[in-house]
Amino acid sequence: MSELIGGPAGTGDAEPPKIEFPCDYPVKVLGRRVDAFHPTVLEVVERHAPGFDQESVTLRDSSKGTFVALTVTIIATGPEQLDALHKDLMATGLVQMVI
Repeated sequence: MSELIGGPAGTGDAEPPKIEFPCDYPVKVLGRRVDAFHPTVLEVVERHAPGFDQESVTLRDSSKGTFVALTVTIIATGPEQLDALHKDLMATGLVQMVI
């Protein structure tokens, strides 16, 4: 019973699940709602995942309309690709967070 309440399984030492590449990988990008956000994010994603399905891109505004979340699904080829994508998205100065 202690494992269910906070024993070994709940210690936070569990390793995150492994991702098997290549795979479909959703990337959510959050930033302030400005005209350049959407095209800039798509340009960066295209550099790292050429030919991704732009029809599957979704946009969602925050409740006050200050922020926007753009979700795009790419075919991830490995952790190096995902790290480079994250770095380049953050370097735009328009992105607050990448999930």
